[in-house]
Amino acid sequence: MCDFFYRSLEHALSRIKGRRYRIDRSVPFGVLVGVGCRRLVWLLRGILKCLLLQRKFRFVFMAPGVNLRNAVMVRLGKAVTLERGVIIDGLSLQGIELGDNVMIGAYTTVHASLLSHTGMGLRFGKNSSCGPYSYIGAGGLIIIGDDVAMGQHVSFHAENHNFERTDVPIRLQGVNSKGIVVEDDCWVGANTTFLDGAHVGHGCVIGAGSVVRGEIPPYSIAVGAPARVIRSRLPGELNGRSEDAKLAGSLGNEKGLTDAGRN
Repeated sequence: MCDFFYRSLEHALSRIKGRRYRIDRSVPFGVLVGVGCRRLVWLLRGILKCLLLQRKFRFVFMAPGVNLRNAVMVRLGKAVTLERGVIIDGLSLQGIELGDNVMIGAYTTVHASLLSHTGMGLRFGKNSSCGPYSYIGAGGLIIIGDDVAMGQHVSFHAENHNFERTDVPIRLQGVNSKGIVVEDDCWVGANTTFLDGAHVGHGCVIGAGSVVRGEIPPYSIAVGAPARVIRSRLPGELNGRSEDAKLAGSLGNEKGLTDAGRN
């Protein structure tokens, strides 16, 4: 009976997500039933909200307290998960797009615009995720690739205030933006901050607490404020200042980097 339930749930989730989904058999049967019931409620809530707000049928998991503002400008892929308290405001020039199997952690805010200034928006690639209490300020265009895993309290700030004049308050001098790019297959530690103009190459690892600005080459490990490359993941590449103890400390002994790929 238990094995039949496991296999049935795996089959249903695989159909919804569009990829093979395996459940760890060490999860107790009673716990699995509880999780399954909760996810079913989230799915029904997501389907209903998409129908009401977007007039579209979508397999989307929405926990209680999810707030979609200007929902007609939010595009959700298949099997997106929005955890408790997520706020997404779609008002932007290019809209907010979340790819298939994206997971947005609890109490995360995605925001791009004010009525006085319309921002660019966000493109979030498939199978990517960000941890709880993150902030994505998409005044400039933010592009997050596929298979990107990010920890808790990650923030993106894709615009800067102009401040050249001293006779006018900074808040009245307008803003400028270059945008932020995080390419495919990156792992971003908790409490990382991305500043406008940051470009993180394919396959990078960013240590917890880093402040990222400028360009990080592909397959680099970067840590610090500002983030600097300490070595490459590629065999034979010339490494930066690669001291194993410093690397282990910066990456937080695997506690600072969070496995956000729960889905």
